[in-house]
Amino acid sequence: MAFPKDTRTMVVVGAGVAVVAAVAAAMFFGAGNPNDPDNVPPAAEGGLKIDLAEAPVLEPTRELRCYVGGQFVGMATLASCAQRNGVATGTLDVGLDATGALAAASFTPPPQIPVEEPKVVVANPAAPAQQAQQAAAPADGQCMRHVGSEWRLVGSGMGQAECVKALYAGTCIRTPGEAQYGRWNDLTLRLVPRRVEVSSDNATFRTYADQNRQCQFPRL
Repeated sequence: MAFPKDTRTMVVVGAGVAVVAAVAAAMFFGAGNPNDPDNVPPAAEGGLKIDLAEAPVLEPTRELRCYVGGQFVGMATLASCAQRNGVATGTLDVGLDATGALAAASFTPPPQIPVEEPKVVVANPAAPAQQAQQAAAPADGQCMRHVGSEWRLVGSGMGQAECVKALYAGTCIRTPGEAQYGRWNDLTLRLVPRRVEVSSDNATFRTYADQNRQCQFPRL
């Protein structure tokens, strides 16, 4: 039996409203509660951090090129590559190697810090003002580069940023796990792909400055 014209109009409008309501409900329940502690964005999660513009998202079962001691040893998962390197998974350097493929490697270990000759300090209680002035002097010092098995002086009286640029401006590290080391005063400097890191204990490193694709440090 044919419906009246106005009845057909009501049926079409009702169907449209139902579709809109279903889409809105899906968006609401799919988004989740932003205050829910279980709803954590991927960027806030721990573990390895890679540039997604450079490489796709990693999965635990995905194999990538594994380097041990700077040598390619075959394809392996992150866990397997970390085991071959004898390090924890989270300490691996992950990025693109010279072939443009995703790769993982452990960093070249830092060299022994240079041994300095003991300095004899003569107490001078008659000049406390001069001692205070020396303590407040700018933190400039020696800048050194590790070459082969020895430390070589690059310059003295240099600030940290000046030392980093003297050591690494124009030099890029391309292979994951490769590193170049330097020293500024009592700090160890390490050039790795796309950044320079610094350590006060010659073991634990943090990022000091990012390096652009032209191997320069625009923020220093």
